[in-house]
Amino acid sequence: MRNRNRNMVTFMINMATKNLTRTEVKALAQQKIYMSAFKARRVIDQIRGRSYEETLMILELMPYRASFPILKLVYSAATNANDLGLNEADSFISKAEVNGGTFVKRLRPRARGRSYLIKRLTCHITIVLKDKSKKYESKA
Repeated sequence: MRNRNRNMVTFMINMATKNLTRTEVKALAQQKIYMSAFKARRVIDQIRGRSYEETLMILELMPYRASFPILKLVYSAATNANDLGLNEADSFISKAEVNGGTFVKRLRPRARGRSYLIKRLTCHITIVLKDKSKKYESKA
């Protein structure tokens, strides 16, 4: 089945136990992002631990190509937080990680009928927003 939505992002709710309130929202990049994990980590290291609004300002002004897909993920995580009743103004990036993905292998024709293998790197990005105002409280 072909998915028409380009930024295929899903969210999962992390709860330490069943008795805790929802205070964190996760956004995962499901599609292959065609960039090196090292280049994406350069941007992720700048936003880890910062507030949501400060993160948006940083990502919009960064000159790197990796900042646009990360910006879309942060927007998506904030939208997921709004759907669950969390305030995006009180949230911050509690966890941001980049993991290497699979190689996309292409063949480039060379002289005398030979071919040369080109490996395109991909990565997986995970962004977790946590609410500052809510603490882990047990449901009564």
